Amino acid sequence: MNDNSREESNHANNHYLYYPDEKDVPTYLAYGFRPIFLLLPPYIVISMILWALVWSGYLNIPFMDNTLTWHVYEMLFGILTAGVLAFLTTGLPELFPGMVPFIGKRLKYIMILWIAGRVSFWFIDITGVYLTAILNLSMLLWLIWFAKDVVLDKLQRHSSLGYILVVIFGIETWFFASVSGHAITPSLDILKVALGAIVVLILLAMRRVNMESVNELMEDKDIDDIYIARPPVTNLAIFTVILFTIVEFLYPDSSTLGWLGFAAGAAILGITSDYKLKDEFILNQPFVLYYASIFVMLSIGYTLMGWDLLNEDIYGINHFRHFITTGGIGLAYMMVIITIGWIHTGRNLTSSIYTHLMIILIIIAAFMRGLIPFFEEYSSELYLWSAIVWTIPFLLYMKVFYKFLLTPRADGIQG
Repeated sequence: MNDNSREESNHANNHYLYYPDEKDVPTYLAYGFRPIFLLLPPYIVISMILWALVWSGYLNIPFMDNTLTWHVYEMLFGILTAGVLAFLTTGLPELFPGMVPFIGKRLKYIMILWIAGRVSFWFIDITGVYLTAILNLSMLLWLIWFAKDVVLDKLQRHSSLGYILVVIFGIETWFFASVSGHAITPSLDILKVALGAIVVLILLAMRRVNMESVNELMEDKDIDDIYIARPPVTNLAIFTVILFTIVEFLYPDSSTLGWLGFAAGAAILGITSDYKLKDEFILNQPFVLYYASIFVMLSIGYTLMGWDLLNEDIYGINHFRHFITTGGIGLAYMMVIITIGWIHTGRNLTSSIYTHLMIILIIIAAFMRGLIPFFEEYSSELYLWSAIVWTIPFLLYMKVFYKFLLTPRADGIQG
């Protein structure tokens, strides 16, 4: 890696110079990612297992009338807000040196707001849609306020992250307007629009995660080259995803949508070409393969949805959509918590049998769920077991990373 890249890597740690002088901060509140990564994996496990039991007919939740809407919303917005909170409170002080890290009591209060949002949506038939909307929209609105420096940055280096969060806030507001009867659009149609916006957010975020982590990985391994996530490649993928999302909402049965699915799949897969460096071969590095698998799963999802729309025998586009949700988005969440879990606890990126299993099992679960149309006679079993397999990586994460999240950084730096 050249001298400029090394300076940028060292510059990324400058935000610890602005660490608040707050006394008696427990380790689990010492930086934004810590409480989130302690709570999010068990929440994902509990939510997914409950959903699998309900959908397979083994369990009935009497206080929840629309379990499908609950499941989709929580897997999109419920997990998303926690992931974005971790990404922003950890990453923004790094992107904008001089920004004070978010820790201690303020972090605790925001975590309480996120928990209240989750509880309120679980019990929405009891708490009412308006309280649930206020709690959940307040969470996303706070995230947008926290990211205001991104949008107001004169150089507009990372402004796209702030803009897409504003779009997602508008979509969530639209969703609650539908649930409360103030909008006529079906809530599940709105959630499909939300999925497209979240894929865009992931593509934007992963471009930055890739830039930091792959270059840091190459520096650790003395690989003398630079990884650059090319904006035009990502922007083409984003454009096709946006176009697919708009057309699906307006003309869900159009054959044009099928071709747009192929276009989105090809454009997203094209992002993996960034891993082909000029001088070095890095596709034998586990973490590079982990990151690449996100784009591969997203690509498979859009491609199969396009194929389904152009096929005379409709297999079920929403089944194939799980390659995007269970597969691509699930892998993105996992890679964010793994990457931050290593780097921001003062450790180098390290692969092991555990990290291999985390990625492989999510991919297996996505195929189990996405290919149900071809094995309808086993649909109940596949619903249940795909959910169980998908949760195992998060249990493994708890086993490997909890000891890091509950102890100070290995390098002695605050946070």
